[in-house]
Amino acid sequence: MSNDPTSFESAPSMPAGWYPDGSGQQRYWDGATWTEHTSAPAVVADGAPQMGYQEYGQAVVGAPSADDKTMATLAHALGIFAGFIGPLIIMLVKGDQSVYVKHHAVEALNFAITTAIALTVSAILMIVLIGFILFPVVWIGAIALHIMAAMAANRGEWYRYPITLRLIPGPSV
Repeated sequence: MSNDPTSFESAPSMPAGWYPDGSGQQRYWDGATWTEHTSAPAVVADGAPQMGYQEYGQAVVGAPSADDKTMATLAHALGIFAGFIGPLIIMLVKGDQSVYVKHHAVEALNFAITTAIALTVSAILMIVLIGFILFPVVWIGAIALHIMAAMAANRGEWYRYPITLRLIPGPSV
């Protein structure tokens, strides 16, 4: 398989994110199509290029700052303890300041909503006893996925949860 993202035959199964192309630059896959966005160096105030950053409208996308990583990690961790309220607060407070934080907050919010729906269905199914098995499976699986997402966010990766209803749209880059 080539490193050129435009030559991937299995691209539809890949999660959205930045992938290297043949020239060593990063190209963005939005989950359905390859975009024209690349991580070409943006010019900072002193005129020197800053590698790994690309401007999109008001936001700068690229290597996230330590604060961005912390807030993204917190969005996922709060999903464990506060359900959808924690990621929602992070999205509303920091989402306009960082595309990276907004991406992770929206992912955590969508997953928390999906988990709440699954737990509700499991609770209803306790009437027919299958819910007693399904409820802990959903709960433990949700905690494990929140932890995996928090670790990925802390490493600076653009993580997407599997098996998630995408009810809240993410940032458009």
